[in-house]
Amino acid sequence: MEIDAVNRGDELIDERTLSKLRWRCRRGLLENDLFIERFFNRFASVLTVKHAQGMGALMDLSDNDLLDLHLARKSLAQVDPVLDRADVSEVLNMLRETVERSK
Repeated sequence: MEIDAVNRGDELIDERTLSKLRWRCRRGLLENDLFIERFFNRFASVLTVKHAQGMGALMDLSDNDLLDLHLARKSLAQVDPVLDRADVSEVLNMLRETVERSK
């Protein structure tokens, strides 16, 4: 049964879930919106349930904390030790990848 739970995390999200995730990711700080839009432009077709969970956890942060993470001014552990886990870290690395490509 545990293997099934792991496999579900690797399933691609469907269009409806992707749409809800995009809506959930709208931010008040323009810089965050730009980084997130680039993320979706690049990764929307390959996002998994695990990625959606990680992104959802990041969206619970304040705009300033999220921007600090995007720009690697702070680590996940510095912002919120509870977020220092594999799914959130993977999504954060994907977000940072889009920041690096935009420089």
